[in-house]
Amino acid sequence: MTNQEALYIYLLRLGDNALLNGHRLAEWCSRGPFLEEDLAMTNIALDNIGRAQAFLKYAAAIHGKGKTEDDLAYKRSEREFYNHLITELPIGDFAYTVAKQLIISCFDVLVFTDLSNSKDETIAGIAAKALKESRYHFVHARDWSYRLGKGTEESHRRYQHAIQDLWMYTGELFEMNEVENILLQEGISNNLQEVKSNWINLIMPILQESSIRIPTVDYMQTGSCKGIHTENLGHILSEMQYLQRAYPDAKW
Repeated sequence: MTNQEALYIYLLRLGDNALLNGHRLAEWCSRGPFLEEDLAMTNIALDNIGRAQAFLKYAAAIHGKGKTEDDLAYKRSEREFYNHLITELPIGDFAYTVAKQLIISCFDVLVFTDLSNSKDETIAGIAAKALKESRYHFVHARDWSYRLGKGTEESHRRYQHAIQDLWMYTGELFEMNEVENILLQEGISNNLQEVKSNWINLIMPILQESSIRIPTVDYMQTGSCKGIHTENLGHILSEMQYLQRAYPDAKW
């Protein structure tokens, strides 16, 4: 694998994570528990979509052959996506979404802190903007973690169940493959094993303060780095890509 090929796949990974997470969060639009939270979720979704556009636009430029960020978002099949499995999971109830956002935002803050110093200037620029947004996403998820975990018996039960259910998807966040190893040597990507230890140090006190029991999981889900996904990705792509599939290359 060449450095150029590795960079292309890495950018797809970053873009796909934001794209799928943003699309899932957009499902809360008009369905939030109250108006302010409805707007907050929608804004976080828009932050992710904007980030996806930036990374996929750069990926298209690296790939060449006249592709655009829209082509990469709407004309790839499931096996051509590289997003982490956790981003494609259904939103579930509000506690489930908060649990997902806590896991993802803790990861994003750490990753984009590192990538802000990437030797690839374009990645560093996108990461610097994404870091500002991710810090807000993190605070939002952290505060809701406290409220749900230490709230009513029902909110605690639902939040504990969500963390327990999602924990098997956390191991995949820190997997290193040929792509990451190539770019790490170039100073472009970061060491995800170092991110893992920092992530644990960041999320564990929040869960403990939320009175949430730390899950013990013997098995971690994996496969997205090879384009292997849950059935949920096919369903969400059928919605997200419907217009492009029904009217190929339509122009407004």
